[in-house]
Amino acid sequence: MNVSRINTVTEFILLSFPCSREVQVLLFVLFSVSYILTLMGNGAIVFAVKLDHRLHTPMYTLLANFSFLEMCYINTTVPSMLRNFLSETKTISFTACFLQFYFFFSMGITETFLLPLMAFDRYLAICRPLHYPTIMSSHLCMNLVGLCWVTAFLCYPVPIYFITQLPFCGPNTIDHFVCDPGPLLALSCIPAPGIELSCSILSSLIIFITFFFILWSYTLVLRAVLRVPSAAGRSKAFSTCGSHLAVVSLFYGTIMMMYISPTSGNPAGIHKIVTLLYSAVTPLVNPLIYSLRNKDMKTALRKIQMFTKTGQSKQELMSGPRS
Repeated sequence: MNVSRINTVTEFILLSFPCSREVQVLLFVLFSVSYILTLMGNGAIVFAVKLDHRLHTPMYTLLANFSFLEMCYINTTVPSMLRNFLSETKTISFTACFLQFYFFFSMGITETFLLPLMAFDRYLAICRPLHYPTIMSSHLCMNLVGLCWVTAFLCYPVPIYFITQLPFCGPNTIDHFVCDPGPLLALSCIPAPGIELSCSILSSLIIFITFFFILWSYTLVLRAVLRVPSAAGRSKAFSTCGSHLAVVSLFYGTIMMMYISPTSGNPAGIHKIVTLLYSAVTPLVNPLIYSLRNKDMKTALRKIQMFTKTGQSKQELMSGPRS
């Protein structure tokens, strides 16, 4: 039998955060403000890197791409969640659910590829400073960024296709605010251990390989920094890497709890909170982490603020400091 023919579910119900109507409205306001701040914060970083010529280096090019990714990433989940807060039905169509699944995971995988690339950039800058300009050229940097995006978006089409072929004959209620593989597979009318195992293995491989690459990069960086005779030099190197390590800790700490064993039996409430941390909270705090710990970024952001307040010319904004 072709199981795709017995699908009777045409839409799913995303329960999101079940609570009273008043609390739903309060959550809508809270997450709306968070959503706007996330777009503004990450957008400011992209804008600053584009306009300030002093930031046209691989390090800041990667940061701008990372911030742009965060803007895309949050748009895969938060708008739908906000709509559900005010909706009575809280439904999402079968097609929209799997499209959200695809883009949500593709964006997440892109982030797991960009973070090691940023770590590799810091390794070259600190451990191979003389060769850094020739190895990490702007052309190579953009090619590597493009490879991260393309590879990430090619990882999940096949698993998602096989999940869509499973029979979903009811119930159609997902106790989550996003179409996640664990709750979706639990709604299938037949068990699919092969698909579940393949998704878990794929997620585990991506997470652990990229995470250990980051650990390896920063182990070498740490060894090189500890050999620096100047305390000021060590402080500058640690400051440069500290922001990235904070973001890595936030992101990997949460996704490891979720996708190494997606149907491990943890309560749905825990899954929702952890997913919320890496899909909504982390994109919000990333601009704060990078801007507060980076003098060049703070200077560029101040120039943008002056530009918006005084209307100074774009050419003046883009020029570097006068000697």
